[in-house]
Amino acid sequence: KEERIVVLETENAALHLKLAEYQGLAGRSTNEVLQLYSAHSQQQKLQRDSVVTRLHGAIKKRLKQDLKSLHSFALELSKDFQRQSKTYLYQVLTAVQEIQLQNEAMQMFQIKAFDLEQSLQEVTERYEKEKQKRRALHNSLVELRGNIRVHCRIRPLLPFDTVAGHSMSQERQRSFSEKVAYAADDETVLVKCSRPGHAPINKTFQFERVYNASESQDTVFADVAPLLTSLLDGYNVCIMAYGQTGSGKTYTMLGPQLEENIAFSVEDESELGIIPRATQEVFRLISEKPAGSYWVEVSIVEVYNNEIFDLLAKDSCGKVSGVKRDVVTTREGKSDVPLLTYE
Repeated sequence: KEERIVVLETENAALHLKLAEYQGLAGRSTNEVLQLYSAHSQQQKLQRDSVVTRLHGAIKKRLKQDLKSLHSFALELSKDFQRQSKTYLYQVLTAVQEIQLQNEAMQMFQIKAFDLEQSLQEVTERYEKEKQKRRALHNSLVELRGNIRVHCRIRPLLPFDTVAGHSMSQERQRSFSEKVAYAADDETVLVKCSRPGHAPINKTFQFERVYNASESQDTVFADVAPLLTSLLDGYNVCIMAYGQTGSGKTYTMLGPQLEENIAFSVEDESELGIIPRATQEVFRLISEKPAGSYWVEVSIVEVYNNEIFDLLAKDSCGKVSGVKRDVVTTREGKSDVPLLTYE
Protein backbone atom coordinates (compact mmCIF):
# COMPACT_ATOMS: atom_id res chain seq x y z
CA LYS A 1 0.00 0.00 0.00
CA GLU A 2 2.82 2.39 0.75
CA GLU A 3 4.41 1.42 -2.49
CA ARG A 4 1.24 2.38 -4.21
CA ILE A 5 1.27 5.74 -2.52
CA VAL A 6 4.93 6.27 -3.52
CA VAL A 7 4.10 5.42 -7.12
CA LEU A 8 1.19 7.77 -7.13
CA GLU A 9 3.24 10.55 -5.60
CA THR A 10 5.94 9.90 -8.18
CA GLU A 11 3.37 10.10 -10.98
CA ASN A 12 1.90 13.18 -9.37
CA ALA A 13 5.28 14.85 -9.27
CA ALA A 14 5.87 13.90 -12.89
CA LEU A 15 2.53 15.32 -13.81
CA HIS A 16 3.34 18.53 -11.95
CA LEU A 17 6.59 18.75 -13.89
CA LYS A 18 4.79 18.22 -17.18
CA LEU A 19 2.14 20.75 -16.15
CA ALA A 20 4.80 23.28 -15.36
CA GLU A 21 6.47 22.51 -18.68
CA TYR A 22 3.23 22.88 -20.55
CA GLN A 23 2.42 26.08 -18.70
CA GLY A 24 5.79 27.44 -19.75
CA LEU A 25 5.11 26.42 -23.35
CA ALA A 26 1.67 28.01 -23.17
CA GLY A 27 3.17 31.21 -21.84
CA ARG A 28 5.76 31.29 -24.57
CA SER A 29 3.05 30.54 -27.19
CA THR A 30 0.93 33.36 -25.83
CA ASN A 31 3.87 35.73 -26.08
CA GLU A 32 4.53 34.56 -29.61
CA VAL A 33 0.87 35.01 -30.50
CA LEU A 34 0.91 38.48 -28.99
CA GLN A 35 4.07 39.28 -30.88
CA LEU A 36 2.60 37.89 -34.10
CA TYR A 37 -0.61 39.83 -33.51
CA SER A 38 1.37 42.97 -32.81
CA ALA A 39 3.50 42.43 -35.90
CA HIS A 40 0.40 41.74 -37.98
CA SER A 41 -1.27 44.83 -36.61
CA GLN A 42 1.76 46.93 -37.43
CA GLN A 43 1.94 45.41 -40.90
CA GLN A 44 -1.77 46.13 -41.50
CA LYS A 45 -1.26 49.64 -40.22
CA LEU A 46 1.68 50.09 -42.55
CA GLN A 47 -0.37 48.71 -45.43
CA ARG A 48 -3.29 50.95 -44.55
CA ASP A 49 -1.00 53.94 -44.27
CA SER A 50 0.53 53.05 -47.63
CA VAL A 51 -2.88 52.62 -49.27
CA VAL A 52 -4.14 55.84 -47.71
CA THR A 53 -1.00 57.62 -48.85
CA ARG A 54 -1.40 56.31 -52.41
CA LEU A 55 -5.13 57.05 -52.42
CA HIS A 56 -4.53 60.52 -51.05
CA GLY A 57 -1.95 61.11 -53.75
CA ALA A 58 -4.31 59.86 -56.48
CA ILE A 59 -7.16 61.98 -55.11
CA LYS A 60 -4.89 64.99 -54.87
CA LYS A 61 -3.71 64.42 -58.42
CA ARG A 62 -7.31 64.01 -59.69
CA LEU A 63 -8.40 67.06 -57.77
CA LYS A 64 -5.57 69.05 -59.33
CA GLN A 65 -6.64 67.86 -62.79
CA ASP A 66 -10.30 68.64 -62.07
CA LEU A 67 -9.34 72.01 -60.64
CA LYS A 68 -7.32 72.75 -63.74
CA SER A 69 -10.23 71.70 -65.99
CA LEU A 70 -12.65 73.75 -63.93
CA HIS A 71 -10.34 76.72 -64.11
CA SER A 72 -10.12 76.38 -67.90
CA PHE A 73 -13.90 75.99 -68.13
CA ALA A 74 -14.38 78.99 -65.87
CA LEU A 75 -12.08 81.04 -68.08
CA GLU A 76 -13.97 79.97 -71.22
CA LEU A 77 -17.27 80.63 -69.50
CA SER A 78 -16.08 84.04 -68.42
CA LYS A 79 -14.90 84.86 -71.94
CA ASP A 80 -18.17 83.59 -73.44
CA PHE A 81 -20.14 85.57 -70.87
CA GLN A 82 -18.16 88.68 -71.76
CA ARG A 83 -18.78 88.11 -75.47
CA GLN A 84 -22.50 87.53 -74.92
CA SER A 85 -22.67 90.51 -72.58
CA LYS A 86 -21.13 92.71 -75.27
CA THR A 87 -23.54 91.29 -77.87
CA TYR A 88 -26.57 91.78 -75.62
CA LEU A 89 -25.39 95.22 -74.64
CA TYR A 90 -25.07 96.14 -78.31
CA GLN A 91 -28.52 94.72 -79.01
CA VAL A 92 -29.98 96.60 -76.06
CA LEU A 93 -28.35 99.85 -77.18
CA THR A 94 -29.58 99.25 -80.73
CA ALA A 95 -33.09 98.51 -79.44
CA VAL A 96 -33.00 101.64 -77.29
CA GLN A 97 -31.97 103.70 -80.31
CA GLU A 98 -34.72 102.09 -82.40
CA ILE A 99 -37.26 102.77 -79.66
CA GLN A 100 -36.12 106.37 -79.50
CA LEU A 101 -36.43 106.65 -83.27
CA GLN A 102 -39.85 104.99 -83.14
CA ASN A 103 -40.94 107.33 -80.37
CA GLU A 104 -39.80 110.29 -82.41
CA ALA A 105 -41.56 108.87 -85.47
CA MET A 106 -44.66 108.19 -83.36
CA GLN A 107 -44.63 111.76 -82.13
CA MET A 108 -44.33 112.94 -85.72
CA PHE A 109 -47.19 110.63 -86.74
CA GLN A 110 -49.29 111.89 -83.85
CA ILE A 111 -48.63 115.46 -84.91
CA LYS A 112 -49.45 114.57 -88.51
CA ALA A 113 -52.54 112.63 -87.38
CA PHE A 114 -53.67 115.62 -85.33
CA ASP A 115 -53.08 117.92 -88.29
CA LEU A 116 -54.87 115.48 -90.60
CA GLU A 117 -57.75 115.19 -88.15
CA GLN A 118 -58.07 118.95 -88.04
CA SER A 119 -57.80 119.09 -91.83
CA LEU A 120 -60.37 116.31 -92.12
CA GLN A 121 -62.69 118.16 -89.79
CA GLU A 122 -62.26 121.34 -91.82
CA VAL A 123 -62.76 119.43 -95.07
CA THR A 124 -65.81 117.69 -93.61
CA GLU A 125 -67.29 121.02 -92.57
CA ARG A 126 -66.53 122.46 -96.00
CA TYR A 127 -67.97 119.32 -97.60
CA GLU A 128 -71.17 119.65 -95.58
CA LYS A 129 -71.44 123.30 -96.56
CA GLU A 130 -70.75 122.50 -100.22
CA LYS A 131 -73.22 119.60 -100.04
CA GLN A 132 -75.87 121.94 -98.70
CA LYS A 133 -75.04 124.44 -101.44
CA ARG A 134 -75.10 121.68 -104.05
CA ARG A 135 -78.42 120.42 -102.74
CA ALA A 136 -79.89 123.92 -102.75
CA LEU A 137 -78.56 124.65 -106.25
CA HIS A 138 -79.71 121.29 -107.58
CA ASN A 139 -83.20 121.70 -106.24
CA SER A 140 -83.28 125.32 -107.37
CA LEU A 141 -82.45 124.03 -110.84
CA VAL A 142 -85.18 121.42 -110.54
CA GLU A 143 -87.64 124.10 -109.46
CA LEU A 144 -86.56 126.35 -112.32
CA ARG A 145 -87.18 123.50 -114.72
CA GLY A 146 -90.52 122.95 -113.01
CA ASN A 147 -91.60 120.89 -110.05
CA ILE A 148 -94.13 119.22 -112.30
CA ARG A 149 -92.88 118.51 -115.80
CA VAL A 150 -94.65 116.79 -118.64
CA HIS A 151 -92.62 115.04 -121.31
CA CYS A 152 -94.03 113.54 -124.46
CA ARG A 153 -92.59 110.53 -126.28
CA ILE A 154 -93.64 109.58 -129.78
CA ARG A 155 -93.76 105.85 -130.42
CA PRO A 156 -92.67 104.54 -133.83
CA LEU A 157 -94.92 102.30 -135.90
CA LEU A 158 -94.54 98.67 -134.90
CA PRO A 159 -95.46 95.41 -136.67
CA PHE A 160 -98.54 94.86 -134.51
CA ASP A 161 -99.93 98.20 -135.76
CA THR A 162 -100.83 96.45 -139.05
CA VAL A 163 -104.49 95.50 -139.23
CA ALA A 164 -104.84 91.74 -138.75
CA GLY A 165 -105.24 89.93 -142.05
CA HIS A 166 -104.54 93.01 -144.13
CA SER A 167 -101.42 94.75 -145.28
CA MET A 168 -100.52 98.11 -143.81
CA SER A 169 -103.02 100.73 -144.86
CA GLN A 170 -102.17 103.52 -147.19
CA GLU A 171 -102.24 105.94 -144.27
CA ARG A 172 -99.59 103.82 -142.48
CA GLN A 173 -97.46 103.73 -145.61
CA ARG A 174 -97.08 107.49 -145.81
CA SER A 175 -93.66 109.11 -145.44
CA PHE A 176 -92.48 110.29 -142.04
CA SER A 177 -93.41 113.92 -142.79
CA GLU A 178 -97.00 112.86 -143.48
CA LYS A 179 -97.59 110.95 -140.25
CA VAL A 180 -100.29 112.06 -137.91
CA ALA A 181 -97.93 113.10 -135.09
CA TYR A 182 -94.24 113.85 -135.01
CA ALA A 183 -91.77 115.90 -133.04
CA ALA A 184 -91.36 119.33 -134.52
CA ASP A 185 -88.52 120.06 -132.08
CA ASP A 186 -87.45 119.15 -128.54
CA GLU A 187 -90.45 120.93 -127.03
CA THR A 188 -93.16 120.78 -129.69
CA VAL A 189 -95.42 118.03 -131.01
CA LEU A 190 -97.20 118.62 -134.30
CA VAL A 191 -100.43 116.70 -134.89
CA LYS A 192 -102.17 116.58 -138.25
CA CYS A 193 -105.90 116.61 -137.75
CA SER A 194 -107.87 115.66 -140.83
CA ARG A 195 -111.55 114.86 -141.19
CA PRO A 196 -113.38 113.86 -144.31
CA GLY A 197 -114.70 116.92 -146.07
CA HIS A 198 -112.54 119.28 -144.06
CA ALA A 199 -109.18 120.79 -144.77
CA PRO A 200 -106.30 119.31 -142.73
CA ILE A 201 -105.45 121.30 -139.64
CA ASN A 202 -102.04 121.20 -137.99
CA LYS A 203 -102.09 121.55 -134.24
CA THR A 204 -99.05 122.00 -132.05
CA PHE A 205 -98.66 121.13 -128.39
CA GLN A 206 -95.88 122.36 -126.12
CA PHE A 207 -94.13 120.19 -123.54
CA GLU A 208 -91.06 120.56 -121.36
CA ARG A 209 -89.44 117.85 -123.50
CA VAL A 210 -90.44 115.93 -126.61
CA TYR A 211 -88.75 112.68 -127.67
CA ASN A 212 -89.00 111.66 -131.28
CA ALA A 213 -89.50 108.07 -132.36
CA SER A 214 -85.78 107.42 -132.84
CA GLU A 215 -84.57 108.58 -129.42
CA SER A 216 -83.27 105.83 -127.14
CA GLN A 217 -84.04 104.75 -123.60
CA ASP A 218 -80.72 106.31 -122.53
CA THR A 219 -81.89 109.73 -123.69
CA VAL A 220 -85.16 109.42 -121.80
CA PHE A 221 -83.47 108.29 -118.59
CA ALA A 222 -80.89 111.09 -118.79
CA ASP A 223 -83.71 113.59 -118.16
CA VAL A 224 -85.06 111.52 -115.26
CA ALA A 225 -81.75 110.80 -113.49
CA PRO A 226 -81.51 114.22 -111.71
CA LEU A 227 -84.71 113.36 -109.83
CA LEU A 228 -82.89 110.50 -108.12
CA THR A 229 -80.41 112.98 -106.65
CA SER A 230 -83.36 114.96 -105.29
CA LEU A 231 -84.73 111.70 -103.89
CA LEU A 232 -81.56 111.10 -101.87
CA ASP A 233 -81.65 114.74 -100.78
CA GLY A 234 -84.92 114.00 -98.99
CA TYR A 235 -87.49 115.15 -101.54
CA ASN A 236 -90.47 113.09 -102.65
CA VAL A 237 -90.23 112.08 -106.30
CA CYS A 238 -92.94 110.63 -108.52
CA ILE A 239 -92.60 109.46 -112.13
CA MET A 240 -95.76 108.49 -113.99
CA ALA A 241 -96.34 107.20 -117.50
CA TYR A 242 -99.70 108.15 -118.97
CA GLY A 243 -101.23 107.14 -122.25
CA GLN A 244 -103.68 104.87 -123.97
CA THR A 245 -103.17 101.13 -124.37
CA GLY A 246 -100.24 100.35 -126.66
CA SER A 247 -98.75 103.84 -126.46
CA GLY A 248 -95.45 102.56 -125.01
CA LYS A 249 -95.85 103.08 -121.26
CA THR A 250 -94.51 99.65 -120.31
CA TYR A 251 -91.60 99.93 -122.73
CA THR A 252 -90.63 103.35 -121.35
CA MET A 253 -90.94 102.34 -117.71
CA LEU A 254 -89.65 98.74 -117.81
CA GLY A 255 -88.29 97.92 -121.25
CA PRO A 256 -89.35 95.51 -123.97
CA GLN A 257 -91.88 92.82 -123.09
CA LEU A 258 -90.18 89.46 -123.50
CA GLU A 259 -91.76 86.24 -124.57
CA GLU A 260 -92.19 83.61 -121.89
CA ASN A 261 -89.09 81.55 -120.97
CA ILE A 262 -86.77 83.97 -122.78
CA ALA A 263 -84.01 85.40 -120.59
CA PHE A 264 -82.95 89.04 -120.71
CA SER A 265 -79.42 89.18 -122.11
CA VAL A 266 -76.64 91.64 -121.35
CA GLU A 267 -76.77 92.96 -124.91
CA ASP A 268 -80.33 94.16 -124.26
CA GLU A 269 -79.39 96.45 -121.35
CA SER A 270 -79.64 99.43 -123.69
CA GLU A 271 -83.38 98.68 -123.88
CA LEU A 272 -83.89 98.82 -120.10
CA GLY A 273 -86.61 101.19 -118.99
CA ILE A 274 -86.74 103.87 -116.32
CA ILE A 275 -87.51 101.60 -113.34
CA PRO A 276 -84.53 99.18 -113.64
CA ARG A 277 -82.22 102.04 -114.59
CA ALA A 278 -83.44 104.13 -111.65
CA THR A 279 -82.86 101.18 -109.31
CA GLN A 280 -79.28 100.80 -110.52
CA GLU A 281 -78.68 104.55 -110.29
CA VAL A 282 -80.09 104.80 -106.75
CA PHE A 283 -77.76 102.08 -105.48
CA ARG A 284 -74.85 103.64 -107.36
CA LEU A 285 -75.51 106.98 -105.67
CA ILE A 286 -75.88 105.27 -102.29
CA SER A 287 -72.53 103.49 -102.77
CA GLU A 288 -70.88 106.92 -103.07
CA LYS A 289 -72.35 108.02 -99.73
CA PRO A 290 -70.92 107.22 -96.27
CA ALA A 291 -71.74 103.72 -95.06
CA GLY A 292 -74.94 103.42 -93.06
CA SER A 293 -76.46 106.65 -94.39
CA TYR A 294 -79.38 105.06 -96.25
CA TRP A 295 -81.57 102.00 -96.28
CA VAL A 296 -83.92 101.01 -99.07
CA GLU A 297 -87.44 99.57 -98.86
CA VAL A 298 -89.61 98.63 -101.81
CA SER A 299 -93.35 98.14 -102.12
CA ILE A 300 -95.20 97.38 -105.35
CA VAL A 301 -98.91 98.13 -105.73
CA GLU A 302 -101.36 97.91 -108.59
CA VAL A 303 -104.17 100.41 -109.01
CA TYR A 304 -106.98 98.81 -110.97
CA ASN A 305 -110.57 100.06 -111.15
CA ASN A 306 -109.93 102.39 -108.21
CA GLU A 307 -108.75 99.47 -106.08
CA ILE A 308 -105.23 98.94 -104.74
CA PHE A 309 -103.54 95.54 -104.68
CA ASP A 310 -100.34 94.73 -102.78
CA LEU A 311 -98.26 92.77 -105.30
CA LEU A 312 -95.61 91.71 -102.74
CA ALA A 313 -98.05 90.23 -100.23
CA LYS A 314 -97.82 86.45 -99.70
CA ASP A 315 -100.52 83.96 -98.80
CA SER A 316 -100.33 81.32 -96.07
CA CYS A 317 -98.30 79.06 -98.37
CA GLY A 318 -95.68 81.75 -98.93
CA LYS A 319 -96.76 82.35 -102.51
CA VAL A 320 -96.88 85.93 -103.77
CA SER A 321 -100.44 86.97 -104.52
CA GLY A 322 -102.04 90.35 -104.97
CA VAL A 323 -103.91 91.32 -101.81
CA LYS A 324 -106.37 94.18 -101.81
CA ARG A 325 -105.47 97.08 -99.53
CA ASP A 326 -107.57 100.02 -98.36
CA VAL A 327 -106.65 103.67 -98.65
CA VAL A 328 -107.11 105.63 -95.41
CA THR A 329 -106.83 109.30 -94.58
CA THR A 330 -104.46 110.13 -91.73
CA ARG A 331 -104.97 112.79 -89.06
CA GLU A 332 -102.72 115.06 -91.05
CA GLY A 333 -105.09 114.77 -93.99
CA LYS A 334 -102.75 112.62 -96.05
CA SER A 335 -103.70 109.46 -97.90
CA ASP A 336 -101.98 106.29 -96.75
CA VAL A 337 -102.11 102.58 -97.55
CA PRO A 338 -101.47 100.66 -94.30
CA LEU A 339 -100.29 97.05 -94.12
CA LEU A 340 -98.30 97.34 -97.33
CA THR A 341 -95.58 94.75 -97.76
CA TYR A 342 -92.06 96.22 -97.87
CA GLU A 343 -88.91 94.40 -98.88
